[in-house]
Amino acid sequence: MEKMFCLGLVLGMVGGALIVANSYKARSLVKKSQAELLEKVDEMMDERLRETDKGASDKKTK
Repeated sequence: MEKMFCLGLVLGMVGGALIVANSYKARSLVKKSQAELLEKVDEMMDERLRETDKGASDKKTK
């Protein structure tokens, strides 16, 4: 059962990679999604850094 699942997973990944490699629309969609994801991650990291900086400065004032 696990072997069939792993085989299906691998075949799906290979099929998806072939579709993206041969389709301009799919490739541009993947690049756009990656850019959006990276932008969101950067925003989240900036927010966390601001929170930790604020917390550290609050500790220094006390």
